[in-house]
Amino acid sequence: MRKWATLIVAVIIVGGALIYFANSRGTAKDEATVQNPPALAQQGGGDQSDNGSTVDPEGTSGDGDTTTDNGSTSDTEGTIGDGNDVSEGAGGGTTGQDAGQADDGKDSAATGDDSGQDSGNGSGESAGGTSDNSEFVNTYDVEHVVSNPTSDTVLVNKTYRLPEGYVPPDLVYPDVAFTFSEKIDKRKMRKVAADALKELFDAAKQDGVYLAGVSGYRSESRQTTLYNNYVDRDGVKAADTYSARPGHSEHQTGLSIDVSGTDGKCAAESCFAGTKEANWLADHAYEYGFIIRYPEGKESITGYKYEPWHIRYVGRDIAEDVTKKDITLEQYFGSAVPVSK
Repeated sequence: MRKWATLIVAVIIVGGALIYFANSRGTAKDEATVQNPPALAQQGGGDQSDNGSTVDPEGTSGDGDTTTDNGSTSDTEGTIGDGNDVSEGAGGGTTGQDAGQADDGKDSAATGDDSGQDSGNGSGESAGGTSDNSEFVNTYDVEHVVSNPTSDTVLVNKTYRLPEGYVPPDLVYPDVAFTFSEKIDKRKMRKVAADALKELFDAAKQDGVYLAGVSGYRSESRQTTLYNNYVDRDGVKAADTYSARPGHSEHQTGLSIDVSGTDGKCAAESCFAGTKEANWLADHAYEYGFIIRYPEGKESITGYKYEPWHIRYVGRDIAEDVTKKDITLEQYFGSAVPVSK
């Protein structure tokens, strides 16, 4: 009897010790998570397109503007890339076959401003070019408002959004060819990006490559219309894979633009990949301060599908670093993104 009693007591003591140890580990893990909150959710937990599919920053379905914006010229603003893929105007969405990328997602990139991080690229630079870590992906599950919306290096994506109703302070019409003639918002860009775009187009022309703008600045209200049209047509889950939600579009920064050849063929569509225009941009855009914002093979990091037509101005130093290291803007800045909440 005494033998059995001793055995039972021993089992109780060992079991209690094991339970205490397990609880201690769980608490420590939770504390570590709170102390080191990730800027981007892990691929396992947070779905890349917030729904699981991939994305297309703004757009591949890009801007959502793609097709006949206003119902007039074809100006595919986004076809895929920007969530524009569809017919912007008139009813909201037409074709959308490529509706793949999201918002231009594009519409998204932000970082660096004076909050001590941008130190000109500052914090970003040190964090920049760091991890080529495809296990991270943007998610709408966590949302932060960037504190540096006017910075050339602002990071806008599914996690980081622009302040509500933000409008860039110095929008101008770039002195370059477009696939449409109207003087409308999507023909605009911020001055620093517009000037750099002219240099880029002129250089391409010298190499026998003739480029045209497809879709530049897009207001938050315009993005709201586009995104809602996609949701009505395809549902939230699908829309999030190719169109940015309002406030999360890189086009709203005035620093991004979708580009095609002057003939407008494959504008903001997947067939633009591999064209001489796309190849030239991939090889030379960084020389003028632009990057291919949603590069091939980086969908799990940018949150959007490959958009060879969507370029983003970040300045020559960062553009060269990002391009030469074959990384994304998210990887360049890491967690060094100034936010207000």
